[in-house]
Amino acid sequence: MINTTDPSIDAAEERMRLEVDEGTGIASLTLCRPEKLNAWSWEATRQLGIMADRIRFDERIRVVLLRAEGRAFCAGIDVTAPGGAITGRSGAERTRNYYEGLRWVHERFRAFARLPQPVVAGVQGYCLGFGFELALMADIRIAADDARFALPEAQIGVAVDAGGDIRIAREAGAGWAKLLSLTGRRIDAALAARLNLVQEVVPAADLDKAARAVAEEIAANAPLAVQGIKRSIDTFADANLDAALGLTAMSAALTLVSDDSVAGYAAKAARRSAEFEGR
Repeated sequence: MINTTDPSIDAAEERMRLEVDEGTGIASLTLCRPEKLNAWSWEATRQLGIMADRIRFDERIRVVLLRAEGRAFCAGIDVTAPGGAITGRSGAERTRNYYEGLRWVHERFRAFARLPQPVVAGVQGYCLGFGFELALMADIRIAADDARFALPEAQIGVAVDAGGDIRIAREAGAGWAKLLSLTGRRIDAALAARLNLVQEVVPAADLDKAARAVAEEIAANAPLAVQGIKRSIDTFADANLDAALGLTAMSAALTLVSDDSVAGYAAKAARRSAEFEGR
């Protein structure tokens, strides 16, 4: 197993680790901040883009195994991360800055989702918000039986930022996408499987073994054929994705500068229900 590093990533700020097993052709991309429940941040997005570029052009890598350390896959946005709030001299400028920031996020996520190599995700524990959206970018998802999924953004006054609701609509249908994203309801792994949001559910102790076994099956096949199949299916499934993501970025930018989002985040920090006024 070869651990790959990047000089632009400070070891103290490492959000994910990439290890390549040349024998199997499997690259393990591991979210590695378990003490923070692998919470997501702008820095995590930057590092994901770096890793996607490294993976894309590495001929040793046939399959990516996306996994996480600790008891959670990713518990959502890290509200304590530096640079979390975007500023501006006016409401309009702040909205524009959020919009451009979200477009930047989408570009990095798109690079990961459109890797030529298939991505197999192994998901345990909390898989919320950005974590759920990241998992939905994988080609195949294996869930531990303790996994819990949700898009809770509406509960704190913001739109879903990175297209998770759109990807749920693609996999499970528009009705389920609306139910889950409009309510913020959490679902367990069994229901996620029935909705086609995960392809297999296994005991938590068997998660890594099960996800790795799927990755090994894919890696044993012809790389050009595998990558061509992925590309063809994605072209069909994602036909309207780019246009929808453009609307997502604007909706999220507008809600992130709203009074409702301020009230929502304050209520979440205080562990109480928010009172939204629609402004």
